Amino acid sequence: MDTAGTELVVEGLWLMVIGMTIVYAFLMMLVGFLTLMSKAVARWAPAESLPAIPPAAAPTAPATGDARLGAVISAAIQAHRTRHRP
Repeated sequence: MDTAGTELVVEGLWLMVIGMTIVYAFLMMLVGFLTLMSKAVARWAPAESLPAIPPAAAPTAPATGDARLGAVISAAIQAHRTRHRP
């Protein structure tokens, strides 16, 4: 590698280090700013009180007294099993 190529690589690495340092510094400033803003909002803004929600009523089970429905479901299952035997 000649001298010009070596200088270009060194300058490229130096530029990469500078760029990464600037990006890292900006991200750290952003994190710090967001943390400060979060603390300020928590201190000065009153906490919202949520309205009390009454407990939900227990769900009722559906009526299972329909004998015809049970017979239809059983027949459908039996028909499916006879058609799709392994």
